[in-house]
Amino acid sequence: MDFKTRFAQILETVNKWTDELSPKGDGLHKIIFEASNYSIQAGGKRIRPIIAYGVCEMLDGDEESVKNYACAVEFIHTYSLIHDDLPCMDDDDLRRGLPTNHKKFGEAIALLAGDSLLTYAFECASASNNPPKTTVKAINAISKAAGINGMIGGQVIDIEGAKTYDELKTVHKMKTGALIRLSAYLGAIAAGCDDANLKHIDEFADNLGIAFQIKDDILDVESTVAELGKPTGSDDKRGLTTYVTLFGIDGAKEKLEHHTKLAKDALSVFGKKAEFLLELSDMLLSRKN
Repeated sequence: MDFKTRFAQILETVNKWTDELSPKGDGLHKIIFEASNYSIQAGGKRIRPIIAYGVCEMLDGDEESVKNYACAVEFIHTYSLIHDDLPCMDDDDLRRGLPTNHKKFGEAIALLAGDSLLTYAFECASASNNPPKTTVKAINAISKAAGINGMIGGQVIDIEGAKTYDELKTVHKMKTGALIRLSAYLGAIAAGCDDANLKHIDEFADNLGIAFQIKDDILDVESTVAELGKPTGSDDKRGLTTYVTLFGIDGAKEKLEHHTKLAKDALSVFGKKAEFLLELSDMLLSRKN
């Protein structure tokens, strides 16, 4: 089966999962369900749950075992986008070609929609049918990746403004990279991965996370609003240090290829079973949004 067909199949499965497990309810507070699902259903690449699925499949795990964990990561990712777009953060009006959550529902509801998805992610993960020890590991990992020494810490450094290459790498490892590494880890533990193979998977996800952010920095310069579904040039307007400002477009592209290669090399021990993840790495390198 070719990569595009397999990717479409996994994406369809992941979208069914998110539809099934997304927060649902009614009552006087029903707007919060509408606001939360507005951002969940806005589309997106679903790269994080796809990575979780792909790692689990590579290790011969049952796809149902990673279902709740994968959706939990996507809900946390969606919460982070809602909050990133707020006027007190990036102040963006467009996300995935649609008005951002606060433009649709107002700042207060958008803030609460993000809060609700962060909290709901743990409800979703804890409802997994996996052995309790596995789910405790998953929840612990989710807490760290999304928390003060993970995504939130990275956002703080980003707000303060990274100035050096080392600071920039720290931001991306704690912010973008944290959820990508988390996704791979959750796919691995759902499949019962041993510590030796877990090291290779973490090396893969660590480098893939860096490559993913480098590509984002390049797209912010080279892409269009129509392609990205959000404003371009925002990093430059905010005076942020990026891989492009540090190394130029050509230098950033060299680093993108370097980290993509390191990510792929880390999967060599898995042989042909890693084929989907290898091709996914190439797809992310050449993506347009």
